Amino acid sequence: MSEQLKGFIHTITEQQLNVFSIRILQKGHLLAHWDRDKDQRRVQHSISKSFTCMAVGLALEEGLIHLDATLGDYFSYDHAPVAQRNLPSPQELRLRDLLRMTSGHDSPPLWADERASLTEKDWAKYYMSLPLDRVPGEQFTYSSGDTFMISAMLQAATGQTVKDYLTPRLFDPLGIHDVEWETSPLGVTLGCAGLWISNEELSRFGQLLLQEGHWEGTQLVPADWIRQATSQQIETTGEGDWGKGYGYQFWMCSHDAYRADGAYGQLCIIIPSKEAVICINSEEENMQGILNAVWNEVLPLYTQR
Repeated sequence: MSEQLKGFIHTITEQQLNVFSIRILQKGHLLAHWDRDKDQRRVQHSISKSFTCMAVGLALEEGLIHLDATLGDYFSYDHAPVAQRNLPSPQELRLRDLLRMTSGHDSPPLWADERASLTEKDWAKYYMSLPLDRVPGEQFTYSSGDTFMISAMLQAATGQTVKDYLTPRLFDPLGIHDVEWETSPLGVTLGCAGLWISNEELSRFGQLLLQEGHWEGTQLVPADWIRQATSQQIETTGEGDWGKGYGYQFWMCSHDAYRADGAYGQLCIIIPSKEAVICINSEEENMQGILNAVWNEVLPLYTQR
């Protein structure tokens, strides 16, 4: 089924973009797919964040948490940082601030390199020991630490890790079994990264998003939550498809589309106007190059609604 993807394959080959797999769906049907070798489970990096977002929507529906819940509602540490310049304490950060990455850090905590070298095993304690640099809720700064704290909040609120909470509610109904998702030293689902699934499994998640949480006769995730999460909640200042705004753990992008994305070219692109899902797994730093190939070579394959 790769004949339709000749233009895309030619482009990524010519530009030496290290793409492993692509699947394109329309109206729930597989239009075309291509695998360099074979589709297998790979770490999805920050696509993991968008799965964590689904756990938030479910916990909201179950009344276990609310968007104005604060870190201080769930975590209390003796050595909270002294507020700087009349700025609030990290304990006052709200779930909605974390979801749209407006926590107020100039240097976001818990990047991958920092996580790998951190001696403090309680990452929530470490995060909350760092003073804020500006008022939360006003300015976007991409932060994996924010998403880790969402996962930690959810575990405190539900009594389960995000992985275990999502297993019967999302993974099992989608047929994604025996999921591997990395954890912190204290066993908190990483949330921000570390989820291992295949591109075909990712395409099921994309179709669920396109269908606003509806799957095989069941509403798995509230439709209103998916609409909120995939709508712009804060402006972004990046270039190209990183400058189109951010929702709740989702990026807005060109062509009235939105996406979950992960480092090195993991992409789950939803184009509602085309009833389209495009999923890609890669090991490639030039993610805008991959997106440009999608817009130029894949988007024209879709028929109008």
